[in-house]
Amino acid sequence: MEPSPFKKTGSESESSGNSFVGGREERGSCDYFGWVYHIGVNSIGHEYCHLRFLFIRRKYVELYKRDPHENPGIKPIRRGVVGPSLMVEELGRRKVNHGDVYVLRIYNRLDDSKKGEIACATAGEVRKWMEAFDHAKQQAEYELTRGGSPRDKLNMEEEINLDGHRPRVRRYAHGLKRLIKIGQGPETLLRQSSNLNTRTGSDGFFEGDFGDALERHRWKCVRTFNGVRIFEDVADSKSGKGVLVKSVGVVDAHADTVFDIVLNFDWSQRYEWDTLISDLELVESYDGHYDILYGTNNPTYLSQSQCKRDFIFSRQWFRGQDGTYTILQVPCSHKKKPPRSGYRRSRINPSTWEIRCLNTAMGSNAPKCLVTQILEIQPAGWFKWQRNHPSKFEKSVPYALLCQVAGLKEYVLANPALNYENLPTVVRSKISDGSTTNSDYDDGEVQDEFYDAIAADSSSSEEESDNDKELNNKELKVKLKNVSWAIAGFSLKRKSAVDANKELDPNVAPIILETSQFHGSLQRGRDEKDTNCWTSPSGTGFMIRGKNYLKDNSKVMGGDPLLKLIAVDWFKVDNSFDGIALHPRNLVQSEAGKKVPFMLVINLQVPAKPNYSMVMYYAADRPVNKNSLLGKFVDGSDMYRDSRFKLIPSIVEGYWMVKRAVGTKACLLGKAVTCKYLRRDNFLEIDVDIGSSTVARSVIGLVLGYVTSLVVDLAILIEAKEEEELPEYILGTVRLNRVKLDSAIHLET
Repeated sequence: MEPSPFKKTGSESESSGNSFVGGREERGSCDYFGWVYHIGVNSIGHEYCHLRFLFIRRKYVELYKRDPHENPGIKPIRRGVVGPSLMVEELGRRKVNHGDVYVLRIYNRLDDSKKGEIACATAGEVRKWMEAFDHAKQQAEYELTRGGSPRDKLNMEEEINLDGHRPRVRRYAHGLKRLIKIGQGPETLLRQSSNLNTRTGSDGFFEGDFGDALERHRWKCVRTFNGVRIFEDVADSKSGKGVLVKSVGVVDAHADTVFDIVLNFDWSQRYEWDTLISDLELVESYDGHYDILYGTNNPTYLSQSQCKRDFIFSRQWFRGQDGTYTILQVPCSHKKKPPRSGYRRSRINPSTWEIRCLNTAMGSNAPKCLVTQILEIQPAGWFKWQRNHPSKFEKSVPYALLCQVAGLKEYVLANPALNYENLPTVVRSKISDGSTTNSDYDDGEVQDEFYDAIAADSSSSEEESDNDKELNNKELKVKLKNVSWAIAGFSLKRKSAVDANKELDPNVAPIILETSQFHGSLQRGRDEKDTNCWTSPSGTGFMIRGKNYLKDNSKVMGGDPLLKLIAVDWFKVDNSFDGIALHPRNLVQSEAGKKVPFMLVINLQVPAKPNYSMVMYYAADRPVNKNSLLGKFVDGSDMYRDSRFKLIPSIVEGYWMVKRAVGTKACLLGKAVTCKYLRRDNFLEIDVDIGSSTVARSVIGLVLGYVTSLVVDLAILIEAKEEEELPEYILGTVRLNRVKLDSAIHLET
């Protein structure tokens, strides 16, 4: 796996240049630099794409025309600081001057005039720049809250603005302590830049089945070839529904590299690993994360007949906060590609790709990733192949799809340069840096597994089990510890409840919260058979950070929620509605609501036509302890809240493609979408704008298409990062059972 330049653990401290002062590990400050594209629209409406050198020094961002290391006297053409309101959004892939680049949008969520876009040649560089900006944002918050005098706070420098005319800037002199190079330098970008002006060929970022994921998902290995395993979901295999089959293989390359290979249209590369597609062309692209493709295949190698085949499918992709890439492929139709003479239109099987990095042996720089492709096959053909006709299946579209992982594995082995093309270059100065960063905002983990929601899809554990040779003893210990905690669920449940009591004021007597006093527009479910309702499950279905997480990354089963879910509102609104708790008819403003010592209001703003708001009300029976983690979160800054507010999703029942799109991985919502916070005497409202992210918007669009058949569990919590904050506890949970869109109540703003 690629050694992360942004997140280090204690085991990496020596190799990463961390120094130990007085027995305490001190982290040196990092400077990030590399070549990017600066894209935008000029004063006469023409789109430009300029090659620029981007430098991030602590909280300062500078943009140069040339490399300042090779030109010491050069001044930046743009300069500014990363402020608390700066947001970085991944816009996906975009075609600029007939070439594809990956775009990042940088903007101020409170000032629309401060914005801009940069682009990179690969998705991996985008990921690294997002982490670089996040590190700068943490540094800015640290200097604002703990470093510097009040005068420094009042004289904050202008925030970075990549749009409009270039401002006059002063050169920022700062000793370079540690440099992290992102990307391959000007040679690669210039070569890519030349492609932007050349026409090429034809091409012009969560889990399941039809039942409960906790009971019905069981993978059985049915065949292996070329180091790739083929699994079948044997649970409920005789139900007559589509059979889920997956191929799993370890590829000796970084996940960023494999992702770029899978998305590439270039036939010269595609011919080397893809047995299905002869030619592939882009029909249409949307939002940078969704496109429609048209492909043909050669009947000589695939079909027993000599009839040529073609197919159209949509492809949607996104990257999770743990670095895992997910690609969804679904058959579709398009008016630009009607039936073609001489070709038989075929239906490509619904399928998903999941690409994630694997931990490698200590001291090894060779990256590895686990590639999983899951597809749905008609049961008649699959079972018939198993019984009598393997030769016929081996000339079918599903078999060609299953062979793609093996093709990728062999293609990477035949091209060793792909193994190292995404590795960063780290340059260290001779002078060590003893400065520290704020631990409240510093993520110290290299690879957080994020297997937070417990699901019966055991693919993750099964896939890892065959690669135990690549796991060190520490990682194996973590897995065994998770299992032992799962077995001891009841004792842990009691322990978590006791530990969570420190979050509320122990000197105040608790009140009795009668749910019958609170009424929301969405009804509470009486039993599991009820639909269009909500319930509040326990936290035992989620994995959270244990007491020793900072030492061994162990996660444990969650306990009972700290806060009680008392009501849920399901609103239909004309426009996104912030501050919904201040509405005169809101539950918080009722007589019963005003008597609650503390209430947490979560307003999930769902983009659609019309827009929706799912509002959940969590109540505490006592005031919040000001010195607790919850107290720091409730009264903290917005940046602190963004760095701690975490949500864990789990699709209990629903279509398997939706489950794969949503996943079971924890998400820091403040880093994924725009969150706004409203603090008043007895409540904190969090407005989560799902539409602020193109990735989240596309995923929620898929969910809404199947919402009436979905059972969704959500857990909210505050991420613990310090030893005294561990173990984590669950703030609240909710189960949304087959919610109907037309049941939403219209709310006038």
